[in-house]
Amino acid sequence: MAKQQYDARTDPDVPKGMSLELLKDLHLLTRDGQLNADARRKLKQIRHLVGLLKPALDDSLARHEAPSIVDCGAGKSYLGAMLYELVIGPAGRGTLTAIEARPELSEQAAARAQRFGQERFKVATGHIAAVGEKPNLVTALHACDTATDDALVLAIAQGADHVAVVPCCQAEVARQLEHARPDDAAVAALFAHPLHRRELGSHLTNVVRALSLEAHGYKVTVTELVGWEHSQKNELILAKRVHRFSAQARATLRGLLDRFGIEPAIVRELAARGHDPRLELN
Repeated sequence: MAKQQYDARTDPDVPKGMSLELLKDLHLLTRDGQLNADARRKLKQIRHLVGLLKPALDDSLARHEAPSIVDCGAGKSYLGAMLYELVIGPAGRGTLTAIEARPELSEQAAARAQRFGQERFKVATGHIAAVGEKPNLVTALHACDTATDDALVLAIAQGADHVAVVPCCQAEVARQLEHARPDDAAVAALFAHPLHRRELGSHLTNVVRALSLEAHGYKVTVTELVGWEHSQKNELILAKRVHRFSAQARATLRGLLDRFGIEPAIVRELAARGHDPRLELN
């Protein structure tokens, strides 16, 4: 059975002002300019994320002459290419840096940026922590497991104004829960079975991420990116830095970590860089 095709020129999921040739290059359109169902789902997620990022982008452009956006675990740079095309390019200022550990994907992204004249689109190959410049906005779309934590650590340690991450698979905390022995039998029952342990581990991971951001002075919003019918990896964490730190968030985080006997990557990495979210501050 042939896949249903959509006309990209009239489809509402194709953002206005978006180059159809660029979407073809990203394989979000077919060679003849059509939008198949699989690409449409992916494009819907990215388009919606760009829309949700618009307030942060506008704020960064208003506050900084040359704002810096860093897209972590960029993969094929779908998000970065669209952010540049729709926001950074038309603004005429600012830079977007895509960080990707796999050289072949970085090379593809760099070549695409050159082909489409995206002069302020930078590509860095390597670990997220190696970024030296201060980003104003840090993003990560489906960065797997602890790569999302690396993006959040970068944002917190460098004092980014805005953060937006859509986590992907996350297994670290579930593995830690295998060895947890809480005193409360009711709490232990929450992750006695492997399936529940995986689901609770994923949920706890994102709760700890949100609390770590709040502990460092960010106002956090957690919501869904698109409908669950489009993706099961659908949780969006948005954060804006509004003050120095939150004593309440730090106390809540300590209690949560102690109750479940876990120490997720974001906590360890922040502590290693002198930004432990568990510590009381004066």
